[in-house]
Amino acid sequence: MSENKEVIINGIRYLPVQEESSIKIVILQRGWVMIGRFSKEGYDCTLTNAYVIRRWGTSRGLGELAEEGEKSETVLDKAGTVKFDYLTVVATIDCDEKKWSKII
Repeated sequence: MSENKEVIINGIRYLPVQEESSIKIVILQRGWVMIGRFSKEGYDCTLTNAYVIRRWGTSRGLGELAEEGEKSETVLDKAGTVKFDYLTVVATIDCDEKKWSKII
């Protein structure tokens, strides 16, 4: 992750805020769809305990996965820690953390 780069305006010190880590499905450029514990600092994003969602296995798309968790037909490939620039994010979907207990 990048350093916190403070900015001082009229004597007031401002620092970038790091988003709280939560489980999200992240749709990235070039067709990558991943799930993991998402955090962001500036433009630097990290998914920890991440999986590539190779096959959704749903009848109602990614929203179904986010709300209901992994399906019997879902195929997940362990990816570990994934780092990417925020400009490569197409969309994020908040997940029900209770349904995704495998992502701690």
